[in-house]
Amino acid sequence: MTEIGVGIVGGGYMGKAHAVAMASVGAVFDTALRPRLEMVSAGSADSAERYRAAYGFLRAATDWQQLVADPKVEAIIIASPQSTHRAIAEAAFALGKPVLCEKPMGASLDDSRAMVAAAETSGVANMVGFNYIRTPASQFARKLIAEGAIGEITWFRGEHTEDFLADPQTPANWRTSGEANGTMGDLAPHMINAALALVGPIRSLIAEVETVHATRPGGAVSNDDQAQMMCRFENGAMGQMHFSRIATGRKMGYAYEITGTRGAIRFDQEDQNALWLYRMDEPEATRGFTKILTGPAHPDYLPFCQGPGHGTGYQDQITIEARDFLRAIETGKPVWPTFRDGLAVNEIVAAAQASSQTKSWQTPGGTGSAEGKHP
Repeated sequence: MTEIGVGIVGGGYMGKAHAVAMASVGAVFDTALRPRLEMVSAGSADSAERYRAAYGFLRAATDWQQLVADPKVEAIIIASPQSTHRAIAEAAFALGKPVLCEKPMGASLDDSRAMVAAAETSGVANMVGFNYIRTPASQFARKLIAEGAIGEITWFRGEHTEDFLADPQTPANWRTSGEANGTMGDLAPHMINAALALVGPIRSLIAEVETVHATRPGGAVSNDDQAQMMCRFENGAMGQMHFSRIATGRKMGYAYEITGTRGAIRFDQEDQNALWLYRMDEPEATRGFTKILTGPAHPDYLPFCQGPGHGTGYQDQITIEARDFLRAIETGKPVWPTFRDGLAVNEIVAAAQASSQTKSWQTPGGTGSAEGKHP
């Protein structure tokens, strides 16, 4: 086993999740690299010291520049606001240090492209934090699809819906300002990433993006509340997606349905330890959706628990992600999703924004309008 010094920029919601994951991943997965919580930085020296004491870091940094430059910090996790991502990543890559960055990769598409260029020039490990697709159930769904269990995919429906801003009297806050903090910057990337992982690249799309509550107590809202999108995948499948932070009653509505020529799959993150599978080749009298409870036979479940149906949780997804990041560093081989995979998601977000403005079909990746109709 070899120790590796880890530095985390940001100690809030995701900073804590990554700190806990790095502290436990060696024991859970018996990794060859064993993280050492070397340093944490935050918006102020007082906050950084508080996080250091709470999470078990050896040291606290007064700013992210100090953390990145420190020779004992050998790998960096970015869990700070999107507007800081590009500068931190570029500084880390310039020093040859691997980076795991929370989504979205940057505050703009230009940021994302610059971060990919810096990552690929450096040649070191780079990953984007899409953790929900790493549940044992969704990993199993990917495996079933790859094996042809439901035949050729013909249709996909996905959503990422929550209700943390459903009440129009909820005061304006940091989430209601800046495009990167809106629904398309915050929630949509997770389900778009799932669509790419489960079905494949998106060829074209048309979308509507809107702000439902334009003002809230304390100020105006400058970003979007909800969006809907139709798309066509490269493999010919049709797709629909919906994203919302005002979906009353939805707490973790990361859900998808996939229809194939020989079967279908359904999943909902609010019941994240279950996958529903339909197979056409079952006897007609008993043919129907079967609820599969995850257990040791499913990907990345056994390291957490030996009992089927006991379940894994949100923090476990981050621990799986930590294992993957360490594996990329150890082997020198890319582990999905890399920065380039993150860029693909951000290009779809940008195309959806452009589509909503122009009321036309768009081709992700900067090639622009599909001339108002499905190409």
